[in-house]
Amino acid sequence: MEIRRYETSDFDGVKSLWDEAFPNDPPWNRAEAAIPAKLAFQPDLFFVAADGGDVIGSAMAGYDGHRGWLYSVAVRRDAKRTGIGKALIRHAEAALQALGCEKVNLQVRATNDEVVHFYERLGYAAEDRISLGRRLSPAGEA
Repeated sequence: MEIRRYETSDFDGVKSLWDEAFPNDPPWNRAEAAIPAKLAFQPDLFFVAADGGDVIGSAMAGYDGHRGWLYSVAVRRDAKRTGIGKALIRHAEAALQALGCEKVNLQVRATNDEVVHFYERLGYAAEDRISLGRRLSPAGEA
């Protein structure tokens, strides 16, 4: 297994991974919309875990000069609990730290206890914040 920067040939593998990991995501989070957007901004912070030619994990990161963020962290169901998720997180953290990032944020659905516990084991903690959001384009558009 290797962790490396996303390549355009990884699209189908990442799409399949995300369809499995995030089956109910809205259209703007799906691979067809999210990947081109990421490749247009900080493409060096989009990583895949690959085993041979197969994508088995992904992680997107972003940095705005103040905070780092993690997005779309996923590991193929049959590869979970093998250390791939932890390796992806640590790889993304190292890339963010190399840019001068001192704090990383992420969002997890409140009902996803398994993922919350995964991040807690990696040193992340729930913060006393409320996450607010607003779509700047009509629903369904990227």
